Amino acid sequence: MKHDIKIVKKAVKGDSEAFESLLFNEEKMLYYKALSLLRNKEDALDAIQETAYHAYQSIRQLRQCEYFSTWLFRILIRECYKVLKKRDRLIPYEEKELLRKLEFTEEVTIESCYLNEALSKLNSSYQTVIILFYYHDTSIKDISKIIDKPVSTVKTHLHRAKKTLKFELERSYLIHENIT
Repeated sequence: MKHDIKIVKKAVKGDSEAFESLLFNEEKMLYYKALSLLRNKEDALDAIQETAYHAYQSIRQLRQCEYFSTWLFRILIRECYKVLKKRDRLIPYEEKELLRKLEFTEEVTIESCYLNEALSKLNSSYQTVIILFYYHDTSIKDISKIIDKPVSTVKTHLHRAKKTLKFELERSYLIHENIT
């Protein structure tokens, strides 16, 4: 979301009303992103509260006012991962949506258990990139900023994750075919 740069600059200088108005403009995005990652209303609200707190504490460190939304989203993602790590959960996703966006063109119907298994075999950085890119429609440039990696690394992770995911899905299907 684009914000008025003047309001962001006021918030950076310490104007709490300007900061509050920026948060109100982002509240729906924060809630839906947190809910999609955590799949629990209470956890999502906790993550948003922590995000607001940490953002308010560090708003003076924001260097480029035009990237306020990206900066805030990065804080939210970190808070969501803290909650997930604390509860020792995997990143949730909707299987059918992810398969559609991956354009998996096999003639077979992939069951969600296959996707769960395949995604669980990816390392966490690959999982993060796949889910942010395909499920949350986050650009590669934004993913790069969120995970603090160069764009080329994000592209490499995305390529390798897709390759591994496709291999694992095909392998799961073949194993299932031989059993039945």
